[in-house]
Amino acid sequence: FSVLELLMRHAGQIVSRKMLNEHLWGQDWDGMTNVIDVHINRLRRKIDRDFDEPLIQTVRGRGYSLRAT
Repeated sequence: FSVLELLMRHAGQIVSRKMLNEHLWGQDWDGMTNVIDVHINRLRRKIDRDFDEPLIQTVRGRGYSLRAT
């Protein structure tokens, strides 16, 4: 749930893939896989099912944002 924690700390702001990578694996990880995408998709399945609009939004080319409610 480290991904959710980071998104919650920055609710309403864009969290870049680089920021997620550094938070989860440190600065040495190159992030050349789809691990972030998999984590985000699994998290969405768990938390978005009770809402009409998704809580986690993809900001194309920039990262992800947790909708501030």
